[in-house]
Amino acid sequence: MKPSVVILAFNSAETLPATLERALSVSDDVFVVDSFSTDDTAQIACRMGAKVYRHNFENYGSQRNWAIDSLPIRYPWQLHLDADEWMDDLLVQSIRNLPEAPSQAGFLVPRYLKFLGRVLKHGAMSPTWHLRLFQTGVGRCEHRKYDQHFYLLSGVTARLPGHMIDDVRMSLSEWTARHNRWADSEVAELTGSESSETIQRKALGNAIEQKRYWRAKYNNLPLFVRPVALFIYRYFIRLGCLDGKEGLIFWVLQTFWFRFLIDSKLFEKRLSHTSHA
Repeated sequence: MKPSVVILAFNSAETLPATLERALSVSDDVFVVDSFSTDDTAQIACRMGAKVYRHNFENYGSQRNWAIDSLPIRYPWQLHLDADEWMDDLLVQSIRNLPEAPSQAGFLVPRYLKFLGRVLKHGAMSPTWHLRLFQTGVGRCEHRKYDQHFYLLSGVTARLPGHMIDDVRMSLSEWTARHNRWADSEVAELTGSESSETIQRKALGNAIEQKRYWRAKYNNLPLFVRPVALFIYRYFIRLGCLDGKEGLIFWVLQTFWFRFLIDSKLFEKRLSHTSHA
């Protein structure tokens, strides 16, 4: 198999070279969709042999679907990455070893997070699974405001050996600023009149369907209790504590602070509705 590769980028000069190097090892049809970066992202992509297209960023779902609909993709399969996600050698070889026309319509890829220079390997988020390789014409991305995933319009999936590394290089100031914005997006998603979820919730489904099933269970728990419970589960029960100081920072911020912030914003919104009633 030789898939076309689509990489989303914005001010990604630091991480893009490693991502592109591995992408170019599986395909000669590589696109970088740049959200008008102000650094050398576009120049690096061009210099390394990728084709650069610029498009204003609204959200990840819209950007990914624009790429699917608009890019002159050459091959009958597509591989989608972010500019800070690079494939390990086993994943590269797994893609190369696939036949040109496998019986599956898509493949789930495991992703590990590299945070403050350390790859996190515990805490029930290591790895997370993502549908990133799929047949052209059957893959779309959800229109959710936060936590968007690809899904298939038809066909079945399988898992690929190897993994991606999500190499987070941004400062903690930028990380927390982004998560503050994503908390607003999650609140808008949770309080919207219609759900924009496309992926089904299944306790015995694939990894993404199971995640959505348990997320729905989490959302039914009381505000402020659930982030505490989630932190205890991930940090102590699922051994996130073994990921060192970097893991402590991540699990406190991602599992407790971020989820507590979402609950606080939900509480604030309910108070606002009550005062205007």
